[in-house]
Amino acid sequence: MKRHFAFAPDEYYHVYNRGTERRVIFEDDHDYKRFLVLLYLSNGTAAIDLNEYFSQEGRSFLELFRANRGSQIVDVGSYCLMPNHFHLLLREKVDGGVSTFMKKLGTAYSTYFNKKNTRVGPLFQGRFKAQHVDIDNYLKYLFSYIHLNPVKLIDPKWKEKGIFDMKKTKEYLNEYPYSSYQNFLGRKQIEKVILTRNRFPEYFKTTHDFEEFINDWLTFDDEFDVRRPSGKRKRL
Repeated sequence: MKRHFAFAPDEYYHVYNRGTERRVIFEDDHDYKRFLVLLYLSNGTAAIDLNEYFSQEGRSFLELFRANRGSQIVDVGSYCLMPNHFHLLLREKVDGGVSTFMKKLGTAYSTYFNKKNTRVGPLFQGRFKAQHVDIDNYLKYLFSYIHLNPVKLIDPKWKEKGIFDMKKTKEYLNEYPYSSYQNFLGRKQIEKVILTRNRFPEYFKTTHDFEEFINDWLTFDDEFDVRRPSGKRKRL
């Protein structure tokens, strides 16, 4: 499908993709961690032989996030990995940054996954999908949309019927390890180096601000309309 916009430096994008035929792309904790490391390593100008890099025995998870990747080509504002798809909020830093980053990321992870599972063929459903985020309200909203994805794993109909167990939902989100949610709560994560939050608007000056923002969207009965600068419209 042809995009109706061109990527450009200093612009923001919601980028996502899922497994071909909706297949699971993260089968275990190691798969998730591999992708997280690749989010860091793929975001740079340095040429890194990823196969050689990962094959070195004794290299810790922390060491992988200390590799010299050169200069960043995108800024990552938030991310969330789900069993069969992922979401990223990106800002392009240099011409071609988003496309180069996503090509490196997708190729590296597909190669790893196919080799691990003795499979061939595409892992993802076509090229990555992207939406240009040029409305401030929508950009802010995406910090909730992306981080609230895991709720569907324990309460698939929460958006249609509301949260069944708020306490359980908040506990699940607080402990979900494969998104940037915990970083926004102020917790110290090795994966924090993936993010460059200072390149995005400072919507949440404190962790309390972020928690209140998330609570609002967990309990809000309206839906978001990107086409309206006001941001929200009543559900029909």
